[in-house]
Amino acid sequence: MAVIHRTTLTPTKLELLTAWLPSRPWYVGGAGAPELAKSGGFRLDDPQGEVGTEFMVVTDTSGADPTAYLVPLTYRSAPLDGAEHALVGVMEHGVLGRRWAYDGCHDPVAVAQLFALVEGRVQAQDQNTSDTPDRDVTRSHTGEGLISADLAVTATDDREGTALAVPSGATLRLHRVLRPAQDDPPSLPQGAAGHIAGSWSPPSGPRARGLFAVVHNGF
Repeated sequence: MAVIHRTTLTPTKLELLTAWLPSRPWYVGGAGAPELAKSGGFRLDDPQGEVGTEFMVVTDTSGADPTAYLVPLTYRSAPLDGAEHALVGVMEHGVLGRRWAYDGCHDPVAVAQLFALVEGRVQAQDQNTSDTPDRDVTRSHTGEGLISADLAVTATDDREGTALAVPSGATLRLHRVLRPAQDDPPSLPQGAAGHIAGSWSPPSGPRARGLFAVVHNGF
C-alpha cells in the first residue's frame, strides 16, 4: 500500500495545476489563471510500490460558476522516458526529494491500475490516509478483460475529456469536467459497458456525486 506523507511540496500540486490546466483542450475556463481548490479524489496503488498515483478533483472558482476537474497524476522519482508531453511539473518533496509529476492518462502505471479498477481487480484507496480503501468510489464492468499485459493503450485528449482506447475496440473515457448526476447511482449512457463514479466537495454548496469515467465497447 502507498504511504501518505505529511510534508511540504515545492511548488504545491495546486500551483503546478494552475499553470498546466489552461493548456488542456478540455479546460473550460477563461483567459485568466484558474483559482483552484482541492475538492476530493482517490489513489491507486502501484503493485511495485514505485509510482504514486492520485486521481485528484480540483475546483476552479475563477469564473461565474465553479467548475470541477478530474486530474489523474503520477509522481515519479525520475523522468518517464518518452513522456515529456505529459509532464505537469517537477516538485521537491520534503521526504522523498525531487518528484516528476505526470498526467496519469499518459503514464502506463496509472493506466494499468485504472483499467484494473474498472474490472474490479483493485480497489480505490483513500486520498489522505494510508492503507485505507475508499468505498465511496464505485465501479462496474461487463464483458471480457479490457487490456492485455502489453498495455497497448492510446490516450487522446479532446474538448470532451480523455479517451483511452485499447486494440479490442473498447474505450474508457475520462470525464475531465465533472458534472453532478441527477440520480444515485449515476445513470450510465446507453451502451456503456462499465463506469467509475465518485464524490467531490465544492468550495461552497452540497457534496456532489457523478461519473468519473465510462467504458464503451466497439467504438
